[in-house]
Amino acid sequence: MVKIKISGRKVTISDSLREQVENKIGGALNHSYNQRHACEVTVFVRDNVVRVVASSSDLESAIDEAASKVTRQLRKYKTRVIDKRQRAKRPTPVVEPYVELPVEAPEPQEEDDDELVREKLIDFTPMSVEEALVQIDLIGHDFYVFEDAHSGLTNVVYRRKNGGYGIIKPKIWGARFISAALVA
Repeated sequence: MVKIKISGRKVTISDSLREQVENKIGGALNHSYNQRHACEVTVFVRDNVVRVVASSSDLESAIDEAASKVTRQLRKYKTRVIDKRQRAKRPTPVVEPYVELPVEAPEPQEEDDDELVREKLIDFTPMSVEEALVQIDLIGHDFYVFEDAHSGLTNVVYRRKNGGYGIIKPKIWGARFISAALVA
């Protein structure tokens, strides 16, 4: 059953009006509303995370789609990251899977736009911009925060809506840059 929240501005919602809305709108939603199932897969590969989400009206289809997506992402990880490490003669990473399979996709809840709903702590590993671009693809997010290996500063790479990627770097001109250069 779909929850319907009925409210009005400068209008009192009577019981008969509430009943009418529930019958008309609720009936239409019950006929057209398809229950979606979601499958989230998170794989921890050493210091990297590969994350995929798939949803479908059928749970088995969602699982199959997630398995296909995670296979592609792990293959991409292997070709980009592991092959590069093997050229440097480093050992291959150990894969530790972590899988979450919710039975049903959660219903969207109303949230305050100004409310902080999640805090995430991350480890900064110095890396190049190219390595950060690999990470943004592996985790499937629209942005990735990292420490630039050359400058030691915090940077953000992001996926642009019209294609390609962008990078946000801190501006370090003036006295801050000179004093940092003198201390180093």
